[in-house]
Amino acid sequence: MCVGVPAKVIEINGFSALVDVMGSQMNIGIIFVPEVKIGDYVIVHAGQAMSIIDEEYAKASLEEWRKLVDARTDGSIYEFEN
Repeated sequence: MCVGVPAKVIEINGFSALVDVMGSQMNIGIIFVPEVKIGDYVIVHAGQAMSIIDEEYAKASLEEWRKLVDARTDGSIYEFEN
């Protein structure tokens, strides 16, 4: 199973792009999505943009990611030992 995170493309430099993921910026590879443009949303997995996604879907997904982060930081989600 793979987990991909939505990111907004801010800048493009050859085969890499600067993206914003929930307020954090990082450089990722864009070799799998050569048609990507500044302002597009992409799914990022393992440092690579895997596909371009619809803005509405990206925002809905980011809202769910934010809920998980918030729950984790406020103690709503506990780690269990095996």
